Amino acid sequence: MNDNALPPSDGRLIREQPRAFETIVYGGLIVGILDGLFAFIFYGLILGVKPIRIFQSVASGLLGRAAFDGGVSTFMFGLLLHFVVATCIAAVYYAATLKLPILIHHPVVSGLIYGLIAYLVMNYVVIPLSRIGLRPTTLRVFVPAFIAHAFLVGLPVALVARRSAKVHKER
Repeated sequence: MNDNALPPSDGRLIREQPRAFETIVYGGLIVGILDGLFAFIFYGLILGVKPIRIFQSVASGLLGRAAFDGGVSTFMFGLLLHFVVATCIAAVYYAATLKLPILIHHPVVSGLIYGLIAYLVMNYVVIPLSRIGLRPTTLRVFVPAFIAHAFLVGLPVALVARRSAKVHKER
């Protein structure tokens, strides 16, 4: 057996480390798509926010209130920023797997917890430091978004990292 691989219960080998490109790029893309769909469904369809405003609000983190006057261009800029953030979230998870192999061996629990942490850091550290500032929230918004981040942000990136770390046994 390879020194850098561990046998999981199903008999296949798991390398200690996932591949950086797969975890960061594919993980970021999947997280960006899933979280974006959540934003359109929850904020747009359920809460009634105009679709263009959803990603303009992301752009407002850098542009401030002017983002809401920028039309499609600030919507597109916000969409780009959304995927940059999703890729950064995937990159942080990848970096954590290098020090904590348990994240690879227990991806479901690790991913769900990571998604919750990512939500808290984004909403209580990153956004307050942006041009948006600290914004009030309600349980009606907090609870669904918090849970969605566990399942649509943390879990997918953890599963991508786990898949990337799999090595097939040689026969």
